[in-house]
Amino acid sequence: MHAAAIDLPPLTQLYNEHRARALAIARRIVGDADDAEDVVQDVFARLAWRSPGYGGRAAWTTWLHRVMVNSSINWLRARKRRERLSHDPAEPLSPERQAMGTQMERHFTAALEDINEQQRQVLYLREVRGLTYPEIARLLRIPEGTVKSTLHRARQRTFELLEERGQRP
Repeated sequence: MHAAAIDLPPLTQLYNEHRARALAIARRIVGDADDAEDVVQDVFARLAWRSPGYGGRAAWTTWLHRVMVNSSINWLRARKRRERLSHDPAEPLSPERQAMGTQMERHFTAALEDINEQQRQVLYLREVRGLTYPEIARLLRIPEGTVKSTLHRARQRTFELLEERGQRP
């Protein structure tokens, strides 16, 4: 049985009081001040967007510390995935390849608009934000199995839409 979520003070108050600590945690893990700021902004944006799931079992600062550590680690994982997918920086993209990448991104974004909301959310959180299945499940308040099946259907439907439109990835 889960404990009911505890009401937190206003987000602006939490942000003002704990931003420096959160930034220090993120900077220590991701190693770059700008990237750390991105992690902090993302965490507080998620707090504003969804109930954080804080149950009051630990001090707020302890809970925030754990969220910042996990989010920073996930950010690093996502960065590694992005780096693996990116081109070799020693080999600049030709104007043609840049144009094709931009065009493919537009096609992909258009295809995302044609899948259902839950599929779009799960696909975005996994592929763009780099969240894990358990994190997505907690954030969207759905079972982890639903996250996996929804992600599979979202990927499948997005590729189908691209193929139907003659825009193979």
